[in-house]
Order: sequence, then C-alpha cells, then structure tokens
Amino acid sequence: MCPGEGAEQPSLYKPHSTPQLGSSARSFALLRDTHLPQPGLPGMTKGGMESVELFTTEGKGRGLKAQKEFLPGDVIFAEPAYAAVVFDSLTHVICHTCFKRQERLHRCGQCKFAHYCDRTCQRAAWLNHKNECSAIKRHGKAPSENIRLAARILWKMEREGTGLSEGCLVPIEELQNHVESFGEEEKKELRADVESFLEFWPPHCQQFGMQLISHIFGVISCNGFTLSDQRGLQAVGVGIFPNLCQANHDCWPNCTVVFNNGNHEAVRSMFHTQMRIELRALSKISPGDELTVSYVDFLSLSEERRAQLKKQYYFDCACEHCKKQLKDDLMLAVKAGESKPSADTVKEVIQLSKDTLEKINKARMEGHYHEVVKLCRDCLKKQEPVLGDTNIYLLRILSIASEVLSYLQMFEEAADYAKRMVDGYLKIYHPNNAQLGMAVMRAGVTHWHAGLIEAGHGLICKAYAILLITHGPSHPITKDLEVMRVQTEMELRMFQQNEFMYYKMREAALKNQKIQVMPEPSNENAPSLFHKKE
Repeated sequence: MCPGEGAEQPSLYKPHSTPQLGSSARSFALLRDTHLPQPGLPGMTKGGMESVELFTTEGKGRGLKAQKEFLPGDVIFAEPAYAAVVFDSLTHVICHTCFKRQERLHRCGQCKFAHYCDRTCQRAAWLNHKNECSAIKRHGKAPSENIRLAARILWKMEREGTGLSEGCLVPIEELQNHVESFGEEEKKELRADVESFLEFWPPHCQQFGMQLISHIFGVISCNGFTLSDQRGLQAVGVGIFPNLCQANHDCWPNCTVVFNNGNHEAVRSMFHTQMRIELRALSKISPGDELTVSYVDFLSLSEERRAQLKKQYYFDCACEHCKKQLKDDLMLAVKAGESKPSADTVKEVIQLSKDTLEKINKARMEGHYHEVVKLCRDCLKKQEPVLGDTNIYLLRILSIASEVLSYLQMFEEAADYAKRMVDGYLKIYHPNNAQLGMAVMRAGVTHWHAGLIEAGHGLICKAYAILLITHGPSHPITKDLEVMRVQTEMELRMFQQNEFMYYKMREAALKNQKIQVMPEPSNENAPSLFHKKE
C-alpha cells in the first residue's frame, strides 16, 4: 500500500469497534475510545528538551535532571521514536505506524508485509517504510524485528547523516551498547543478527562498517523501549528513543514513562498527534533533581531486582531502596503474634508457593483454568496461616486467582482475592505506581461485576486518580476509567436510594443482555519499560 506504487486503496473511514472490557454488569455502560489531540506537549517542538538537562557523573554515566519544578502528572517531555517496529508475531494485527491493535488492517500492496489502519497511517509511514518495502521485496521475506529495527535506524542515518539529530540530546552513535559485557550466548546472537542484517541490507544503500552495525544491535539490546497497544495492556513492538535512554534507573523513581499511540482520527490533519513516549512526573520534582525511571517492577525483593538489573542491564543498582532493603520486610512478612510460625515452616510454605507458581504457569499455558483455580485455592490454604498479608508469594497467588476467577465469571470469590491483593499492594508500591493503578482498576471492575457497587466504585475512583498521574487524562485507559467512574457513581446513587430496586434492575439487565466475559488470562506480565530477552 505504498503511495505511487499501485497500492491497495484502504477506506479512509471505517467503523470504530467498541472495546470489550468484559463486564457482566456492563449492560448499563457504553465505553468510548475517542482520541482527542493534546496540543503543545513538551518535547515535541523544535529543540523540545528545554525542561531537562543532560549531565554526567562518575559511576553512573549520563543522566537527566530537571530544569524547572514539576508536579505529579506533569509531562516533562514527549519524544517521537527515532525508529520503531512491530513484533514479528503481531505484524498482521498491529498498525505499523501508530501501533494500535485493529480488527481490520490494510496491507501494503507492494511488500505484502506492512499493515496500516488507513491511508493516514500509510502516508505517515512512507518515509520510514519506503526503503524497507523495496528491501523486503528484494529479499523475498521480512527479516526479524531486530533486523528491521537496525535497518530503519541506519536508513535514517543515511538520510539525515550521523551526529546529533534534531531534538536529540545524544547521537545514536554515542548511546550505550554494553557489547563488551555480553556473555557468550549474547555474542553468538549478535553475530547471527549482523549476518542476517548483511543479507537483508540492499547493496545500493550506503554501506556501514561492521563496528557501527554491531553498535546498533547493542543499542537495541539494552535500550530498546517496549511499545504497547492503545490500552497499554500488551507489548506489541520495540523502538529507540535516544532522550529517554538517558534517564537512569531507580527502584523508587520520581518519573514514569507511558507510550502514547498518537491520534490520526481527527478529520483535519492539523489536529493529528504522532506516536510518542511521555516522561511524566510521579511526585514533586525540584529544579536540579535527577529524573529517574524504574526499569523493573518493584514487586520483588531488593536482591532479586538487583540480580535482574545486573543480568539484563549490566549495572549494580545502588538506589536507596536496594541499599537499605526497604520494603523487603513487608514482602517477606509472616504471621505475627502467639501463633507465629517457625522458620522451617515459613521456608516450607515459600518453597510450596514457588512450586505452585510453576505448575500454575504450565496450566495457564495449556488453558486449564479450572486447574489453575484449584492450585491457587490449595496454595492459599497453606499460605494463609503462615504468610503475612503483604508477603509477595501470597500476593502473587491472590493476583492470579482473582484474574482467572474473573475470567470464569466467579466474581464474588475473585473480588475477595482482588481486595486482599490491592490492600497488600498499597503498602508496598509507590502511591502513584502505574502497576498499582492497573491492579486497583482490575479489582474495581471485578467488584462491579460481582454487584459490590460501593467497593467497586471506590476502587475505580482510586485507580482513576492514580492513572490520571501515570497515564494522563487523554490515554484510552484513563478515558475508559472515567466512563466507568461516572457509570458506577450513577449506579451507587441508585443503590443508596433503593437497594432492592437496584438489584432488581441489575438482574433484569443481565438477563436481557449477552454476558461479556473478562479477557482471557495471559501468561505475559505487564509490558516492561525496556524490551529485553529473558
């Protein structure tokens, strides 16, 4: 579907499907997915990085610090991708321009590989897809995502030249690659990628040296940012954002990163916004403060987080929470009081929990969800007399149990587990953590499904407050939550006025409407900040 090359003509307008968030009580609500433009975002204008400063320190290397004060929820800067590609397994269901999941996509008429929402996305992609399109036709098939991303980076360098690009604080050639820290297996994969790249790269294009090509693959390995679909629930691609790469890690950060798919739906193109990442403040930030993000989920012991960071990102975390092992006591909590269990009993139950989690993963992969529920119930019976309410092994089982039971429409039991999970999370996570907000949202929806409207509304309001800061008011998840917040508030008023009538109306609505199930449980964790091979 490349312009000027006999492309298939996609329809300019097509119906927008209603998101299926799966509410058996959702017969009252119609969720929207409008994407209004958000003009004037910091970091999207020429220069665009006036609010941050690049600095260098011994031991940590480069980092970013604030040039002015930011409050929670403020966008510190927004950055378009230098280059980005869709994952190999999703190339036919995800738009290659905006990375939104769509039911019907239009295929490139030339390479038969790239897919787009419509002509607007097609035109926006042409500059980056033009060389790729002809290379795929010449090669006979599309290479892997890493090869495609490296090729897009080098084609952009061919167009714009090496050195500092507009809006970038650091040139691509100077980004960290950590190739010298690669193990034997990683070096073997690097050599294979370089070899495949050379087979794919057209002979008429600028020929780059092996050192630069290896550097680009190293950059992708340690700085590839995970791109998610429009609801932020599934990782769908990987991109390079040179300015974001400069933000250092902290297990208790003052910033978060959200991927914004942009808006190409407005009739007038002047209101379109491009795909970008947004760096958002989680707490008050003063001028001169370093801007930090978390590369890993906080819900692990400090020793486990440090090991993960060392393995995947090649540094030893020296943040305050790791050095002082803050919150580790909560994550390893056991029952207190007269019935405090012995050390041997605790060790035995934790090992049982680990073994059960392995069995659960296997059962989930095979789609045996009733077996998952049985494993969770049996494990919880052993955990509850021994482990504290914030113990991470208890919380992991509660999370899986609530998700799978919701999918099986056993909402009352799911709501009980979800409430206990959220109570534990609130004591561990940063109050404005995005993972916490998503967990609270899920618990709120589960309570709503169960007919527990008071608790459901309260949790949905709490989730909305968190996601306003982490995602912003224009993100599709936040918009969905706003609709649910208004809907549950209306139902709560009805419930408070006449409880009997509320349940009668709810029962009648459920009988007359087809029940929508929760999304099928996935083995995938929430998308991590950077795309790393496990």
